Amino acid sequence: MDKIGFIGLGIMGKPMALNLLKAGYEVQVLKSSGGVQDLQNAGASVFEDVKTLAATSDIVITMLPDSPEVNEVVTGTDGVLNSIKEGSLFIDMSTIAPSVARNLYQVLGEKGVEALDAPVSGGQVGAESASLSIMVGGNASAFERALPVFQAMGKNIIHIGSAGAGQTTKACNQMIVGITIQAVAEAFTLAEKAGVDLEKMREVLLGGFAQSRILDLHGKRMIDKNFKPGFKIKLHKKDLNIALETGKQLEVELNATRQVATQLEKAIEMGNSELDHSALYLSVNQK
Repeated sequence: MDKIGFIGLGIMGKPMALNLLKAGYEVQVLKSSGGVQDLQNAGASVFEDVKTLAATSDIVITMLPDSPEVNEVVTGTDGVLNSIKEGSLFIDMSTIAPSVARNLYQVLGEKGVEALDAPVSGGQVGAESASLSIMVGGNASAFERALPVFQAMGKNIIHIGSAGAGQTTKACNQMIVGITIQAVAEAFTLAEKAGVDLEKMREVLLGGFAQSRILDLHGKRMIDKNFKPGFKIKLHKKDLNIALETGKQLEVELNATRQVATQLEKAIEMGNSELDHSALYLSVNQK
């Protein structure tokens, strides 16, 4: 089996790396990563720096917060690009700009390394249960090589198209999720102000055309005022910025996306950046 170097052991990356270990892969992680002790206890090898980790890995996976962090890990001094072996596979599972994904595909290709952009959806629960949706951009041959690795972390795994297609799909996913959370938050606020029982309203709506996982899961969070992340507001704002920038590049108006991005910014200004994105409800419900 391929030896996997996994960079980024946050709320998503840590359970994803643990699932690779459970599937029998030899996983290598960085000493500086936050969740390194749990990975080491589970059998992962620990390396001091990116350069050494990349040089001894067949596949390098990154799961990092944003485009600058991925760029730095790959192209920075002593980064992946300086030591990864020809014939290796690079998979970025972060959520970054499609343009950055396409650039990484090009620069790694010049080193004889296939690159895939493979962002995920499903949140912490999906990461822990190995049931993530994985949307993949890059060459079909690289996708086939990576498929067993993806199957250790997810269930709904689709090769979307060429480099950047996975990240474009993820931007669209985040637009739909954000706009739907906003709609549920506004509906619940209106109902609450009108004296309607939110539990009963949610129950009946889940049996009709308004049914959605967001109404089900995040609607329950709003009722219970349980905003433990999950997926943090600050990260969703970052993702919508990616969508808006991509829309600007392609000359597509994204008016609803822009409105939700404004609401997320309001939530951050309220001090809620670390809360789950369902806490948009607090911004809408603010008197």
